Amino acid sequence: MPDSDALISLHEVEKVFDVRRRVGLVRREKRQVRAVDGISFEVARGEMVGYIGPNGAGKSTTIKMLTGILTPSGGRLRVAGIDPARERMRLAHRIGVVFGQRTTLWWDLPLKDSYALMRRMYRIPPARFAENMERCVDRLDLAELLDVPVRQLSLGQRMRGDIAAALLHDPDVLYLDEPTIGLDVVSKASVRGFLRQLNEELGTTVLLTTHDLQDIEQLCERVMVIDHGRLVYDGSLGGLHTAGGADGAVASERTLVVDLERELPPIEVAGARVVKVEGARQWLAFPARASAAPLVAAVAAEYPLLDLSVREPDIEDVIARMYAGRG
Repeated sequence: MPDSDALISLHEVEKVFDVRRRVGLVRREKRQVRAVDGISFEVARGEMVGYIGPNGAGKSTTIKMLTGILTPSGGRLRVAGIDPARERMRLAHRIGVVFGQRTTLWWDLPLKDSYALMRRMYRIPPARFAENMERCVDRLDLAELLDVPVRQLSLGQRMRGDIAAALLHDPDVLYLDEPTIGLDVVSKASVRGFLRQLNEELGTTVLLTTHDLQDIEQLCERVMVIDHGRLVYDGSLGGLHTAGGADGAVASERTLVVDLERELPPIEVAGARVVKVEGARQWLAFPARASAAPLVAAVAAEYPLLDLSVREPDIEDVIARMYAGRG
């Protein structure tokens, strides 16, 4: 059984949906879809955990059960000692949620009015509300957006607004679904820094779902992978990259994209191989667990460099390599 002291605990949790489809002109056939299939894990207070997997793997279904939106078909689930499905209202004061493309803000109201309504809904003391507002507005760069109706915000602006809304009542647990979607590089760095500080200063527990492995790499020491409703990996990000096999034959790779001053033959540097060349741009693959710094230094020292960037492997690619190693 999961540790009763864990802030989040799941034991053999399942979620089965009944799906009906038409067979012939009249008859309908019912079948069961097992979206979550016997998942067990614990998250301790203060942990930041990445929860990743391909589309349709069961991530959102798990989060919806953790928030009380869905009721498990089987197993045992507790958040802060609360059964989400039975005590959803009580749980709401202990959690904060940001669901990707869906907003908790009032569409036609200015951002600040949505926050004022939330203060009343959660009965947040005025002094505490003011302190939390100041922190969120400053770190998430919301000052110029407070008087703007939510419907006029860009996706990136609205995501920052939703993150702030989820934190105004000081939740113990924060569930984040794609928190950096639609953000530029500078805004992504700002949001990641804010979440890191939130965790360090307030001890807020964070469960993060994302397709951006840089979010996981910069925020989480632990990552869990779900696929076809089952937990297939629970450990460090570094371990995930080599989970396909001990010999490293299917270890995932990062890509160094190099823009040179002119078209040249394929770059030759230790620890990487050229996988693609288009004019003056070249793509070099190197092991995901290796540091990019020596590779960048070698390229810069030996070649006429204009620009470069590092691309993380896709989560789908990492999982495909895991299965390739097991086959």
